[in-house]
Order: sequence, then C-alpha cells, then structure tokens
Amino acid sequence: MIRNLLLLTLLFLAPHIIAQENTNTNKFKQLKEELATPNVYRNAAGAPGPNYYQQQADYKISVTIDDENQKVSGQETVTYTNNSPDPLTYLWLQLDQNVRKPGSDNQLASTGTIASISSPSALTRMFNRAEFEGGFNLEKVTDVSGKDIPYTVVGTMMRIDLDKALSNGDSYSFKVVWWYNVNNRMEIGARSGYEYFKEEDNYLYTIAQFFPRMCVYNDVEGWQNKQFLGDGEFTLPFGDYEVEITVPSDHVVAATGVLQNASKVLTKEQQNRLEQAEDSDQPILIVTQAEAEKAEKSKASGTKTWIFEAENVRDFAFASSRKFMWDAQAVELETKTVMVMSYYPKEGNPLWEKYSTRVSAQTLRTYSKHTFDYPYPVAISVHANSIGMEYPMICFNGGRPNADGTYSERTKYGMHSVIIHEVGHNYFPMIINSDERQWTWMDEGLNTFLQYLTEQEWQREYPSRRGPAHLIVDYMKGDKSNISPIMTNSESLFQFGNNAYGKPATALNILRETILGRELFDYAFKEYAQRWMFKHPTPADFFRTMEDASGVDLDWFWRGWFYTNDHVDIGIENVKWYQLNEKDPNEEKAFQKEMNDTENKNISKTRNLETIKETVNERQSELDDKYNTTDIYKVTEEDKAAYDNFLSELSDSDKKLLNRGYQFYQIDFENKGGLVMPLILQFVFTDGTNELIRIPAEIWRKNSVKVSKIFFFKKEVLNVILDPFLETADCETYDNFWPRRLVPSRFDIFEKKHTGRYH
Repeated sequence: MIRNLLLLTLLFLAPHIIAQENTNTNKFKQLKEELATPNVYRNAAGAPGPNYYQQQADYKISVTIDDENQKVSGQETVTYTNNSPDPLTYLWLQLDQNVRKPGSDNQLASTGTIASISSPSALTRMFNRAEFEGGFNLEKVTDVSGKDIPYTVVGTMMRIDLDKALSNGDSYSFKVVWWYNVNNRMEIGARSGYEYFKEEDNYLYTIAQFFPRMCVYNDVEGWQNKQFLGDGEFTLPFGDYEVEITVPSDHVVAATGVLQNASKVLTKEQQNRLEQAEDSDQPILIVTQAEAEKAEKSKASGTKTWIFEAENVRDFAFASSRKFMWDAQAVELETKTVMVMSYYPKEGNPLWEKYSTRVSAQTLRTYSKHTFDYPYPVAISVHANSIGMEYPMICFNGGRPNADGTYSERTKYGMHSVIIHEVGHNYFPMIINSDERQWTWMDEGLNTFLQYLTEQEWQREYPSRRGPAHLIVDYMKGDKSNISPIMTNSESLFQFGNNAYGKPATALNILRETILGRELFDYAFKEYAQRWMFKHPTPADFFRTMEDASGVDLDWFWRGWFYTNDHVDIGIENVKWYQLNEKDPNEEKAFQKEMNDTENKNISKTRNLETIKETVNERQSELDDKYNTTDIYKVTEEDKAAYDNFLSELSDSDKKLLNRGYQFYQIDFENKGGLVMPLILQFVFTDGTNELIRIPAEIWRKNSVKVSKIFFFKKEVLNVILDPFLETADCETYDNFWPRRLVPSRFDIFEKKHTGRYH
C-alpha cells in the first residue's frame, strides 16, 4: 500500500545519480577454503577437539656465565614425551644462536644498499655482526648413558636420529653439552646478550635462546622446523625446568621460575625484605641502590649457583649482573596472589624504582580481567637498554633516563609501554602458545591490543601509539606493493611493526568497539583465551572461537582485515531529499508557486532590478497589453473535488501516515577502498538535535562497491556525517560529510594539537 501511496515530490537533486552495478566481489564469502577442515584435534567451534594432543619437553640444565670472556657454557638433559599418535623416528631441536654464525642464512639472505651503511655507526654495526664468532659449539650429544647419538645440524635446527621410533606415550631422554660467545647487544643488537659499562668495567647479561630447545610437533605442521632468519620468533612445547645458574658471587640473578635456594644466595636481610614484599601492595627493595653500587665497585671473587624451578613453561631465560637493584610486591588477583618484581641498574633510576613494578602489576590486573588470572607465581621486568623481549615469567625492557636522572615524557611513556607489552607477552604467546615462527600477529597483535587497554587503564588520555582506528590510516592507505596481508608468514612481512602489531591490534579494537560491542567481544575473547591457555592455537581456532562465542558471522571481517590489503575508504556520494505528496491542493499549489519563484531567480534578474531603474513599458504604459488570465496557483473547485476523492480511497492507516510529516532521504554510498565496514551515520537536524544510526557491514553483501539506503525522519536534516567518531579507519574523510565541508589536513591538526608529548 505504501508503494502506491508514496508519490514523492523531488525537492532537491544532487548533480548526479549513482547507477547501481552488479559488482559483487564476494566480500562475504565464507572462509571455508582458507581455514583447515575441522577434525578430532580442532573442532569447528574453534576449541580443542576430543583427540587434541601436545608434546612435553622437560629440562634439567646447568649453565655458567664466564664474566671474563663473555661466554655461556652449559649442559642439559632433555626428556621428551611423545603424546601424538605418530611414531617419531627423529627429534628436531632449535639452535637459535646459530643465526649469528658467520655465513648463516640470516647474514647471506639479508639485503641492503650502500646508502643503508653510509653512516659510521651503521657501517661499524655491519662489520661487528659479520666478524662476531657467534653460534652454538656442540661438544656432546649423547643418551643418558653417555652413548653418542647421531645428529645433523641444519642451520638453526638440529635433528637427532633415534635408534627406534618413539611411540605414543613413550619418553626419551638425551644430553647436550654446548657453549657460545655472548653478543654485545649495543654493538650488534639481538634479543639477548650483554651490555658493557666501561666506566666500571661491568656487564649486564640478559640471556635467552641459550640452550638447544625442542621444536613443536603437532597436528597442524608436524615438526615446526622452519629456519630462524631473525624475525619469526620461537615456537616451543611446554615442560618443567630445573635450572642451575652459576655466576660471579656478587651477581644478582633474575630468572624464569621460583628461586629454590634463597638462603644460600641472599643475605639474611635480603631474605627478610623478600618475605616482607610477599605481603606488600607496594614495591619493597630487596637489593637497594647502595648495595648494588657497592657490588659494582668491589667485584667479589668466586661464584654462586642460583637454582630455579618452573612448571609448565615453554621456555627459560635469565638476567645476571652485580649492578642490579631488585624490588618486589604482591599483586592480588581474583583467584591468587602473584609476586611482581623488577631488576635494574642505577642507570635506570629514578624511572625504574618508581614505575616498573607498579606498571607490571597493572598489566597483570588488566590482562587477567580479559583472559584468565595469571597462573604463574612470579612476573619479572628487567631493565636492559634498547631492548624489549619476552620469556615466561621474565622480560627485558628498555627506557633509560638521561645520565643526570632526568627524562622526557617520550622516554617515560616508551618505558611504560614496553613493560606493559613485554609483561603482557606472558599471556600471548607464553601461555596461549601460538606458532610465532609462522604467525607473528597471533602473539604481537593480540598482545598489542591488550597493551592498549592496559595503557588506558593506567592513565586517562595515555598517548597510546597503537589501537585506535585513526592511528592505522596512514599505513593502510600506503603503497600496496610495500604492504603484506596480516596472514603472511613472519619472515616475509613488509613493515613488520604495522603489519604484525598495529593493524591486528586496530582490527580487534574495531571489532570490540564497532562490530560486536564490548560485551560480546569481551566474552568471546576471554573464551578463546581460556580454551587455549597452555595449548597451541592456530588462526582458525581464533577466528572460529570469536564467531562461535559471539554468535556473529565475522568471516567478512577476517577476510578483509587479515587476508587482503584493502583499506577503508567509504564516502557519501549523493543525498536526495523527498517529501510525501499529500495531494492537498492548498499545499501543492503553494509549493508549485514557491518552486517557480525559486527557479526564476538568477543573477542577471537580481542585478537588473538594481541597475535598470525603469523599463520602456514601465515608462509607456500603453505598450503594456492587458490579458484575461487566471491565477494558475489558485485552488479551484475541481482541485478540491479531486483531493476529496483521493482521501476517500485511503485506509485509516494510510491517512495516519500522511499526517506524520516524514522527511525522506536517499543516501548513496560508495566503497572506494575495498574493505567493507559498517556505516555509522550521524544525522544533524535543523532544530539542533542529532541521531546516530549504526548499520552493519552486511549492507554491502549484494554490492560491495555502491549501495543506497532510504532514511525517514520527522525533522529536516541539516547535515549527515559518516563515521563521526573515526572508528572504522576510513582513510579519506573529505567525502564523509553532506553537504561537503573542508577537512583539516593532518598538518593542520598537528599544528593545533601538538604539545610535545610522546606519541
């Protein structure tokens, strides 16, 4: 009935009308071809299946730091348990230190130009890396009885050949003895190594990837033995660790796990302080600055062995220095209390004593709220200059003040952010143990998203670098030849930080704020975290769980944001305003007269009225003919009769609609960037009020390039704004307004908002 009634009078027509085309590019095609087929190991809901398994690798390690020669030596006994249904005839281990061997694939495959080494520092670093004698030196590989085991080193991997296949449920133990030269992080970089303090002739060691480690074997990859080329990080099975660390006697050691022999390595006073910290909600110094400064000057002789144990962790790392201060506090979570600790040299103060442990504590609170209570007994932040790297229960973080103790906002917020990020990595991937060698975004992206939430809970208006949609715009609208889809292998990424950190974090924030809403998103995200804690998830498990737990089809979102280089650029192309033609002759004739008067106005007529004082026929009235005419805008009896007849044919509901006074608007939208997104529209009315309408992305399901939609209100629309809160990462906003308005350039915005703060 409305179709018959809706005889519309066009009041305003934009310069052109968009023709709808059948340009469906299948943006809403399901991901069935891209995702692995569900099976007994991983089901269609994104959860572990009834036959899910994972391997176990337990370690007993003795390691020594040679502080005179900057060398690490050690031996380990590995017990590997095969929980897979497959008999294994060989085992694969990772030798990540081999990435620094002269002539490694990493060195040979690296690229560069003369311009990239044009500065003295760049040239020096290139030579330092090339000349460093890095890599594992394997002295023995034997079974537990001391019998040699045949093995083959393949770059950063080692294969151990077994006498007989290792069957399901069986375990195999073997020993490895090794040593390697520790790299100077300040000269050649890397995730771990040492920093040298020339003034005191002291060293600060951050030691990781220091022992041959088991590769992951699972239902997805078989053995994950892809070579380590420097970017794709570490994929490891869970296990229990017993580690003895022998260092100079005046060193303080921080490590994965719980210290087992505090009475032998700490003074009585330090033990008492540690016990006091276990009941404190503020940091307590275990080793004071005065004690650390005394140690770094005196250099005691001899060694001490620190013993740590850790259960159900995927890796082990430690830090050691006589320069360390050490503070700790307790953090009470919903189900348990955790010790949070920081280790730092005097060069880190006053920043580190004031902030590190407190920021770490807040990280555990925020992450636990969105995933699960932190399950380990301790979380440690260690200060190492110009580094940010994570391991179970321990991480190495940068952020150093000036020599006089002053620091900028940039330094402070940079230090806060790196601590949050690295402590947060305990959740992704140390507990939710994704395959970093294959998918960097699964740990870095998810972690960066929660980092953003933590930063905002730490301080209102915190200058977060990643998370909000507008911060990813410049990257997404850039040269596509220099951009990879998120679903690209870790070693093949362009713009590593934007791809693996920024874009997935932004995608999740948009998913939370705009697509699902916070309640649905938070429920699904926590479900994913709890399903896969202490397990090995894949991208498919994440995608499926988020859909399964939220009840929302998100395949279009994953496809666009994760599998393509499309960007968001949606514009308002056209707005047409209509009103109902009620056929009332009084209103209709008045409207026709108004339109005629409007159409007859032009610039010449307006100016002639001002400049032509008198026309000829105005001067000579006899030249002006008189006609017998009627007023075409006068309502006649015939008009009234026709209107009465029209009303008599209407139903009561039709008459009610006529009296509602609706204004109708057809808006034509165009998707120029390729990435389909919801349409968030703010309508501003002539009376000063406004209304927000959120339209799901499914509006594009039958045409992903151009769509039109009708809106009706009882008020007249003054302005229409698309994406008013900048929540979709729209790369061009000049066409997000109707009528068009001037949009400040990024330079203009910078000039208005720049305050010198860290961004």
